[in-house]
Amino acid sequence: MNKVSKILLALACVFSLSSAQLKLNGAGATFPYVIYSKWFDVYHKKTNIQFNYQSIGSGGGIKQVIEGTVDFGATDGPMTPEQMKEVTTKQGTEVLHIPTVLGAVVVTYNVPEIGEGLQLSQEVLAGMFLGEIAKWNDPKIAAINPGKNLPNQHIIIAHRSDGSGTTYIFSDYLSKISKTWESKAGRGTSVNWPVGLGGKGNEGVSGLVKQTPGAVGYVELAYAVKNNLPYASIKNKAGEFVKPTLESVTAAAAGAAKDMPADLRVSITDADGKGSYPISGFTWLLVYTNMKDKQKKDALVNFLKWAMGEGQSYAGELLYAPLPKEVVKLCNSKIAMIK
Repeated sequence: MNKVSKILLALACVFSLSSAQLKLNGAGATFPYVIYSKWFDVYHKKTNIQFNYQSIGSGGGIKQVIEGTVDFGATDGPMTPEQMKEVTTKQGTEVLHIPTVLGAVVVTYNVPEIGEGLQLSQEVLAGMFLGEIAKWNDPKIAAINPGKNLPNQHIIIAHRSDGSGTTYIFSDYLSKISKTWESKAGRGTSVNWPVGLGGKGNEGVSGLVKQTPGAVGYVELAYAVKNNLPYASIKNKAGEFVKPTLESVTAAAAGAAKDMPADLRVSITDADGKGSYPISGFTWLLVYTNMKDKQKKDALVNFLKWAMGEGQSYAGELLYAPLPKEVVKLCNSKIAMIK
């Protein structure tokens, strides 16, 4: 082998090793896992950048961001000011919330006698998860579901057992529509459930509902569809029973785009407006403003820019709503702050 060939081989090996070693590690929310898996796969094929994402729940993702064991985190419930201060104290940098897509938390159930088309009001939904409405043929459920075959069967609540952004969105909504829920359980990635069985991740709750006759639980829309589980229409602020769809989630986000806070942490549950699905939410990637590794910083910034552009085109087919254009502009401004 001549000298030039040796040099070319050495350069090829260096390039191969650097490409193979460039891996971005992330952890957190299960809510957006379906679309993140798609994004990471497509982007890997485009750039050869690898993503190691652990779908462990928003609480776990926040914890790893605080401890500095990941390059990015993911959550559906924004970090608290205390948690953000903890990042600054431990990691010497601030953390940004970058919205990625919008999704719906749906109320799914396993009652074959009812089939599709169950309707739930604010009062009934809160009553079920508080344990105050304990049977499927309760008069309050019957009153808003005329003609439905409601069995004399106990309601089994399925909820998350892990720290969860899906729980944050759901409990945030219940806290807005029920003072009793707000005082007894409140909002958070973890709450003290009055009743029910716990499952880990959206996958765990979907599995519990599917395997338990009479069960009702809350999951991200894609998980209900994937498991062929029916899901309810929820009464919104305008008094309409609205089914979760891309259009109804987008309607819920319309107002938020005009009044987004500077840090992009916002709740859109129980939104105003006709046609809006009331248990909708943003999901965020958590990114350090100052990253220690320049190569990883450049890779992550380029990925985020791609996610704000081409990445949004994958949202609809995977049952997420793309970000409003106004929010994309705000996100790109935040991405430009990463150093």
